[in-house]
Amino acid sequence: MYDVKPNLIIGFHGCDANVRDALLRNPNDYKISQNPFDWLGHGLYFWENNYDRALQWANDKKRRGEIKNPAVVGAVLYLGYCCDLLDTRYITLLSRYFTMMEESDTMLGRVLPQNTDLSHDRHKDKILRHLDCAVIEFMHAKMYNQINADENAHGFSELKVFDSTRGVFTEGGPAFPGAALFEKSHIQICVRNPDVIKGFFMPRKEVNLVRRKDFKQPPRSLTTAW
Repeated sequence: MYDVKPNLIIGFHGCDANVRDALLRNPNDYKISQNPFDWLGHGLYFWENNYDRALQWANDKKRRGEIKNPAVVGAVLYLGYCCDLLDTRYITLLSRYFTMMEESDTMLGRVLPQNTDLSHDRHKDKILRHLDCAVIEFMHAKMYNQINADENAHGFSELKVFDSTRGVFTEGGPAFPGAALFEKSHIQICVRNPDVIKGFFMPRKEVNLVRRKDFKQPPRSLTTAW
């Protein structure tokens, strides 16, 4: 009943300025991330309502020599049928698919992938999420296969494919000494169905209204307290 997210969400994607400009010129010129360590599986990634974290991520990529000009592009998102890992129901669902994958890999003599640390990550945040990605992709594949089997056998399926995946992550060191809050905590969105993206936009800089030269103070009668 509450599976479909009814509201629009603002997402931010950190990237090179060339990528940002290409998306603004041609919104269909997107690239699906298909790394084996993607945190929420394969798709298009956005930081939910978090411009600063997106820019920080892009700046980190510049320091590693992976991009030249850090930038951020905004997107208006309608998450649709969302595998929301902030919801107990979907955590439980994903856990069941992990058990299925573990049993399958054991039967086939395969070793489960593991989440691992990057050598330069002093906080040991398991940045390379090979296990999480594998389980999420296993879930999606099983659901796709079951839907196809149902439709071939009965002409319909009660299952639906997910349009998006959403998760919360604690990352980085403590925000201050002794804190249980972390400096890089964020909500991430992985878009699987591109139709979830209603449009891209160039993020604006915040305006200080009082300091604007063309700002006019309202008449005193309007500013006096009732």
